Amino acid sequence: MTLPLTPTRAVHVVVPGALEQRTGGYIYDARIVRGLCELGWQVDVHNLVGTFPDADVEARTSMTSTLAGIPAGARVVIDGLAMGGLPGPVRAERARLRILALVHHPLADETGLDEPRRARFITLERDALAGCIGVLVTSEFTARRLGAFGVEPLRVRAVRPGTDRARPAFGPGSAAPPALLCVASLTPRKGQHLLVHALSRLRDLPWTCVCAGSLDRVPGYATMVRELTRETGLAGRVRFPGECEPDHLNDLYHHASLFVLPSHYEGYGMALADALARGLPVVSTTGGAIPHTVPGDASVLVPPGDDAALAEALGRLLADGTGAGRRAELARAARRHAQRLPDWTQAAQAFADAMLELTPDGDV
Repeated sequence: MTLPLTPTRAVHVVVPGALEQRTGGYIYDARIVRGLCELGWQVDVHNLVGTFPDADVEARTSMTSTLAGIPAGARVVIDGLAMGGLPGPVRAERARLRILALVHHPLADETGLDEPRRARFITLERDALAGCIGVLVTSEFTARRLGAFGVEPLRVRAVRPGTDRARPAFGPGSAAPPALLCVASLTPRKGQHLLVHALSRLRDLPWTCVCAGSLDRVPGYATMVRELTRETGLAGRVRFPGECEPDHLNDLYHHASLFVLPSHYEGYGMALADALARGLPVVSTTGGAIPHTVPGDASVLVPPGDDAALAEALGRLLADGTGAGRRAELARAARRHAQRLPDWTQAAQAFADAMLELTPDGDV
């Protein structure tokens, strides 16, 4: 049920760094903030400084002073990237503030962590979540995952990301080879090196590929992936334009034939929903929430980390004679499912309702 708004409804949103960063988590946060403002909420955004999620002294000081400066009894949403590594400041303010966590995926589920670091994140995030009244997540999968962190289901609300309405993808044109598109920051969890290995097995088939996303999140990994592209002889067929502005990204989607995301794990997978919104067939993995985000009749999903299976799935969709027909079948299913995706106004309203259920007005 949608609850009526009153002038007193307000929330403080605490994020690590600038809200304008173009990753799925930051885009979610920014669009929810914008949507809440459009619904009449007073939203104060607090940008933390320092290093996250391995919080340094500057980050701890920033979190401590930010929370201390928020009026007693206020409703506060803290992004999990900042909160998960800083249980101390959160628990110190739990009696004074009504704190909600916003978890995109648990920090310990990030790919590439060694076991001591993973164990440390589990301990820290479990402690931080215990200091929150409730937890907002972006998928039912993540809601269930938090049970391992001691979070009772009654304290969790799942609010799926919205998706902008978009025109169906047109493709690269009949004279051009199929155009593959991957949209994700180059990080180990997104697995672009697996895509390069898979494409190296398909060099005899016609295709081009664009991997759009930041090259600066994990620079060493991004360099390794681009070097691998050169070593496999694919430098002329795989492009890495870096982080793209929205208009450029929309153009890439519009001229794509197929969307591919070889992630090891996703807490939701907003780029996958964006691909469905444009009627693109999807090749991805079964990692995390992906099977819950992407319907089976619009996608081909393979085990995460298996570049041979990824190559086989792509090969079937790129094969002469049968590939185009199979892509068209998946695209029709994607267009059907696109009609059921929530938009950002609906997502913001669902977020507002979830906050009010977990921290009702007047419940201070």
